[in-house]
Amino acid sequence: MPSERATNGACAVLFDLDGTLADTAPDLAAAMNLLRRDQGLEEIPLERVRPFASAGARGLVRVGFGVDPGDPDFVPLRDAFLEHYRERTCVGTRLFPGIPELLAALGARSITWGIVTNKATRFTDRIVAALRLEPACVVCGDTTPHIKPHPAQLQRAVEVLGIPASACWYLGDDLRDMQAARAAGMRAVAVQWGYHHPDSGDPGTWQADLVLDRPQDLIRHL
Repeated sequence: MPSERATNGACAVLFDLDGTLADTAPDLAAAMNLLRRDQGLEEIPLERVRPFASAGARGLVRVGFGVDPGDPDFVPLRDAFLEHYRERTCVGTRLFPGIPELLAALGARSITWGIVTNKATRFTDRIVAALRLEPACVVCGDTTPHIKPHPAQLQRAVEVLGIPASACWYLGDDLRDMQAARAAGMRAVAVQWGYHHPDSGDPGTWQADLVLDRPQDLIRHL
């Protein structure tokens, strides 16, 4: 059951990008597998890669090569992965089912929406353009000095929108999204679709104000 706090009206809805608004995993996995082929390795099936997609380059290098930040091989692998991803950022990326209908419903109700993502601007802008999205704000991983779960990006978003954080809902498919939303004073909304990194656990354990099974389910709570 949503808390009383989660059922109050909203002035804005903010979305995480990877795994919440858009399914970017096919292109991320393809870039990682291109790098594996460069290394003489076999491809890894998309479904094995998908849970790590919301962790970006760090997650893809980990699942593809067993290498974490701090390992001497991490930076060269990360940079090579990002170069492959740059070449195919928007090939298989699509909005999740139900997201177009949700965005249309927000527009019909004059509810502002935006994107707050840890993905770098150079990739985010290409995806936003390719999907023909028109968010009121886009805050990326290189917009502020800190990334989620730090609240700095969400704080920047409300500065841009000119509304209080308490009037915003933030939707995400990862525990760090809920942590950032709570730290920023926003309503934290976990989604059951998306990637759900293995380290995050089940969305029902994230202390979210609301857990959505489908994007359209948000409308009845606004």
